[in-house]
Order: sequence, then C-alpha cells, then structure tokens
Amino acid sequence: MKTLTLEQVFENKHKILRAMHYGKVFVYPTDTVYGIGCNACNKKSVERIFDIKKRNKDKPVSVLAPSFGWIKKNCVVNTNLEKYLPGPFTLVLEKSNEYNLPKIVSRTNKIGVRIPKHKFTNIIHEANVPFITTSANFSGDKSAGSLKDIPNELLEQVDFVVDGGKLSGKPSKVIDLTKKNLNVLRD
Repeated sequence: MKTLTLEQVFENKHKILRAMHYGKVFVYPTDTVYGIGCNACNKKSVERIFDIKKRNKDKPVSVLAPSFGWIKKNCVVNTNLEKYLPGPFTLVLEKSNEYNLPKIVSRTNKIGVRIPKHKFTNIIHEANVPFITTSANFSGDKSAGSLKDIPNELLEQVDFVVDGGKLSGKPSKVIDLTKKNLNVLRD
C-alpha cells in the first residue's frame, strides 16, 4: 500500500491513471466518505474489492461514472442528471442495452451511479473508466470520514491510499430513479 496526498496524486497523475487502467485498488476520498474502488471493467480487481470488504458477491456495488455521457450510454436516463450530480447522491438506474460491466458489479437490471463533487473525481474523469465506488470499510461496518476510521487490515490490502483529509462521514443519499415515484433508499 502506498499513501498519497491529493497533491501527490496530481503530481504523479500519469502513474495514477496507468494504475487505474491496470485495475489497481484505491482507497480514496469522495464528497461524503472514503471509498474503495478500481476500474469497474476489470473483473479480477472488482472481485478483489469484494474479498477485501468481506462483501457478499450477490450484493451490488455502485460505479463512479467517468462522465455524464457514460451514464447516458450505459443506463436508461429519464431525468436531468445535473439536478443530482456532481454531488452526494447515488442514483439507481436501469442498465441499458449498451451496459457491459462484469456481472459481479450488479447482478440485477439496475446499477447505482455517482459523480462525487470532489477533486479526486477529476482523476477518474481523466482515466475515462467507470470506477467502483463503495465505502472503505468491512461490509456492514460504519462508513469512514477519515483514514483513521478505516481498519489497518483493510488498508494493507489495497494498492493506493489517497489522503483527502477529514470528510463529512455521512454516506451518499441513494435515490432509485427506476420507479415512477421518487424512491429514496438511503438518506
């Protein structure tokens, strides 16, 4: 595990982008809590996250979208995305016919997508790959608002830790937009 400040991430941007493409696993800051993620197209890396978190492989994870275009291509969008994103929301959308991520990401016809309002998100936009975004904790444990809240046992299993300082610690609000009536799943 290598720990980097946000400044070091941007100073070493090309190395970080390459690591993202190759499927390296990151603990990183969002606009809400620390997340753990990797290139969502890399099945082995996604499986590794499930193993690190001790998460049931039938339980879906969300994707930090590299762009609004990616969301519109891979999901059925019937709302103004800019109303929610970027921001502290996870939007549950139906997958489109174009969707092609590994089945382990979501075994249903729905996928949760995010675009956090955080500087680190710019790196993911530049990498132009969908990125797994799930809280950096063991499955069922409390979300982390700072690196000290993340168990060392988890941190030692990732490739990069990005220190973004203290975050709000409150998980994103999950909104299911597949229903006719707005359905808030987590507030």
